[in-house]
Amino acid sequence: MRIAIIKRIYWQNKRTCIWQWRSNHAASSIGFPPNEPSVSNHQLLLRSLEECKFSTNSTSVSGTHARIIKLGYQTCPSLTSLLVTTYLSFNLLSLARQLLNEVPYHKFNVVSCNLIIASFMKMGDIDIAKKIFRKMPKRDLISWNSMIGGFVKNVQFQEAFGIFKKMLSSNIEPDKFTFSSIITACARVGALDQAKWIHGLLTEKRIELNFILSSALIDMYSKCGRIETSKAIFESVRHDHVSVWNAMINGLAMHGLAMDAIETFSKMEADNFLPDQITFIGILTACSHCGLTQQGREYFDLMRTKYKITPQLEHYGSMVDLFGRAGLLEEAYEVIQEMPMDPDVVIWRAFLSACRTHRNLELGEFAVAKISNLDSGDYVLLSNTYCSVNKWDKSEKVRSMMKRNGVNKSKGKSWIEVNGVIHQFKAGDKSHCETESIYKVLEALIGRIRHEGYVPVTELVLMDISEEEKEENLNYHSEKLALAYGILKSTPGSEIRVSKNLRTCLDCHSWLKLVSKVLKRVIIVRDRARFHHIEDGVCTCGDYW
Repeated sequence: MRIAIIKRIYWQNKRTCIWQWRSNHAASSIGFPPNEPSVSNHQLLLRSLEECKFSTNSTSVSGTHARIIKLGYQTCPSLTSLLVTTYLSFNLLSLARQLLNEVPYHKFNVVSCNLIIASFMKMGDIDIAKKIFRKMPKRDLISWNSMIGGFVKNVQFQEAFGIFKKMLSSNIEPDKFTFSSIITACARVGALDQAKWIHGLLTEKRIELNFILSSALIDMYSKCGRIETSKAIFESVRHDHVSVWNAMINGLAMHGLAMDAIETFSKMEADNFLPDQITFIGILTACSHCGLTQQGREYFDLMRTKYKITPQLEHYGSMVDLFGRAGLLEEAYEVIQEMPMDPDVVIWRAFLSACRTHRNLELGEFAVAKISNLDSGDYVLLSNTYCSVNKWDKSEKVRSMMKRNGVNKSKGKSWIEVNGVIHQFKAGDKSHCETESIYKVLEALIGRIRHEGYVPVTELVLMDISEEEKEENLNYHSEKLALAYGILKSTPGSEIRVSKNLRTCLDCHSWLKLVSKVLKRVIIVRDRARFHHIEDGVCTCGDYW
């Protein structure tokens, strides 16, 4: 609508529009020098649009747009593409879209299209970016990189993999930026087969590793459950940037290898590399996952005293998590009280989670009161806390509050990679094309594990129902379905890897340990917090997570 208004102003009432232009948008303020006859209108308009990006007032863009129309440049590709990105810089997404609908953008040159694609991806409008990319008569390396990087930033990892494969079929060779983006996608999904393939391509194309790619590879294999491969890469590359050290320390922390993380930190100091804020997040996380409260205190003090790094919210959050996991709720609360800034919702949720684990109703209710906008996870944690001590009436009130406020419980989702394809499952899922076979495997496994002494942790079910119904509820959690599919599709004795979007529950953790023992399989589970390497009934987390 606004674009139509601009046109109407300037073409239906020229005198008014010229007066408005002169009075509201003085030539000098928008980049039109009063006496510069040697410079073309086209160049002046380009300069004006560039200067609009530094303005705080979007009316300067509207004025320049109107001038473009008045001078007959409304179909000029270079001006139109710059106008689109200028509108986007002011978050005027609808105007940018409307403008693209009114001009033949398929005639834009490659540079203009790349600029628009990157801008729309940054704004999260993937569909427009895809549409422009499809209609580009010619694409260059930046075109492909903008699409792949944009998909990754917008958490569209399968789209990123798809466009990367199409790129390989084109005559454009991927570069370091391409691989950096696609490696990040592999890390986020935890797709080991894809990771190995992409690493192989990187080697095959003889792309030299810089610190960005080295860090990305270490991170990728860590998040795909291959910490030993991460270690091998770390040992083989140059440690010429703090990000390489950080990737290794954070990877070790994620796998619960606190002592290895501490050793790597010591090597970093010995090599005279200065740790940064991210380094200490990694080392504090490592201490938290293994219950090393004293070491955590020491590193927190070291950060402030020796390295003069001012702790941020993330560091205080790590300390709250460290003490909370260890059951030191008073110490955790003391950290919150002594913070120089207001604790954010993440810190209160970490504290609430600790209260649930250690069944402290009073502090749990206090933590909930501090969270201004409760999401489903907060309600569930509080309800869990009530259920754990059989206070069903209060749990029911929490559930009623969720319904009243229109809050739906976040669904647990698990993924498993089979032959390079990612399969997703939800709790009680029956949408998979092999559902019948999956449930047969799972039912047989449940019976077998029960004979081995498995006792469901029914206190975790948030309903005051019979024990039998609670067991039924626990039997079909998403990671159990994913594991059943992995067993169905793999050879006996082979390793199975499952990823989950939430923290794995105590019942599933106990169940998975017994499955690994009975089937003599290594099971690797990546949940929201860390990795669990389970072998012969024992988990690397030591049941501390």
